[in-house]
Order: sequence, then C-alpha cells, then structure tokens
Amino acid sequence: MNICAAQIHPAKGEIAENIGRHKRLIDLALQNGAELIVFPELSITGYEPDLAADLVTDPSDPRLDVFQAISDSTGAVLAMGLPTGSPDGIRISMVIFQPDHPRLTYSKQHLHEDEFPYFVRGEGQVFLTCNDHILAPAICYESLLPEHAEAAGRKGADVYLAAVAKPVKGVEKAYRHYPQIARKYGMTVLMSNCIGPCDNFTAAGGSAIWLPDGSLAGQLDTQTEGIILLNTKTLEVAEDYI
Repeated sequence: MNICAAQIHPAKGEIAENIGRHKRLIDLALQNGAELIVFPELSITGYEPDLAADLVTDPSDPRLDVFQAISDSTGAVLAMGLPTGSPDGIRISMVIFQPDHPRLTYSKQHLHEDEFPYFVRGEGQVFLTCNDHILAPAICYESLLPEHAEAAGRKGADVYLAAVAKPVKGVEKAYRHYPQIARKYGMTVLMSNCIGPCDNFTAAGGSAIWLPDGSLAGQLDTQTEGIILLNTKTLEVAEDYI
C-alpha cells in the first residue's frame, strides 16, 4: 500500500484557499501513486485556536464534497484536519474520505493544556482497514503520549498516522519518540506536519515516515510544500515538492 504524508502551508483561516492547496497536493500525491494521503492537524483552517469558534464546521460541509468526489473517482483515502462541533464544544478532528463510504471522523482524545480554552476532547479511537493494514490516526500532542500508541498497538494497528502542527522543538521530540513506538509495536509511523505560521509559532515541516524497525524511511525539508510516500510492501520511498 502506498501511504503518503502531505506537507502543506495553510493560509490562516482561509478555508476556500486551503481547499485549493489540498487539491494541488492531492494531485501531486496521486501522480506518485498514493493510495492514502494524510494532511496535518487542522490543515483545512490552519492551526489557529483563536479562530476555531468562527471556523468550526462539520464533516458534511458541502465545501468538502470535492474530496469525496476525488476519493470516489480515484479509490484513494484522504485524511485532513478541521475543527468540528459537538454538543460539548469544538473538537480538533480528522475527517477521512473513503471511496463510496460515508465520511469518518476521528477527534483528538488528548489535548495539550494550551488547547483547553478552545477545544474539548474527542471520544474513542477510530481505526481504518485498508489493503490488509490496520491504521490508527493520532493528532499531534496525543501522538507523543505512550498510552495512545500502546492502545493502538493492542488493537492490532500496524500503521500509525500522526497528523501534527509542530515547531522545531516539537519535531525534534517527534523524531526521538516515533522510532521508539515503531520498534515497540512493530508499526509503520507516518508524520504529516505543516509549514509556516501557526498560532504563536512557526511549523517546521520535516514530515517523515519510520519503518517498523524504527529506521527513518525518508523525510521532507522544513520549508517546502510536498509529499513523502512509502510503499509498505517494497519499502520504496518517493518524495516530491510543489
């Protein structure tokens, strides 16, 4: 299976513009044979907690129909981030588009303390089954908590999909942590990070994929939109930039 991390530079709060940026990266990924494409945390709006109340939407938002159409026509699975509403408040969510299936939503279960004023926790873990792989989504902070990966491993996940929005120090921490969980649970780990200004920091890119033995399969740079793709059978890696 060809799994892909898409590294995007979101425009702050500009949903329409960001949809266009997603489409360009999806086109690039599909040209490289991607079957599953994962975007960073809150990629549709940018990671902007202060704006979440104005940008909150839901998975059925008709502006997202273009992604369902792409999934249906190509067979690719697409995962991207946006703030979604719930009875308790706003959640940091990943909406997953699968061909000819209803949209699936995973919401971040473990929030960083800085996020408490803006967001509420999601409930329950979502798993995807694709091409004999069990894939577990994780969103930024929680992907660095050992208990999150452990729970995914116990359920048989062999691919861990970390959608993040991280500055340099966060990326450095991720590069230490993800190889450990890859080895411990025998999982391929994919990290999709964004680039450019986010909230009160600058996202540092470095989107990457680690093999189940903990070795780094490949990584993107710190400042360019692009994609990194791994064939989970042959372990071949492809990188391409906008």
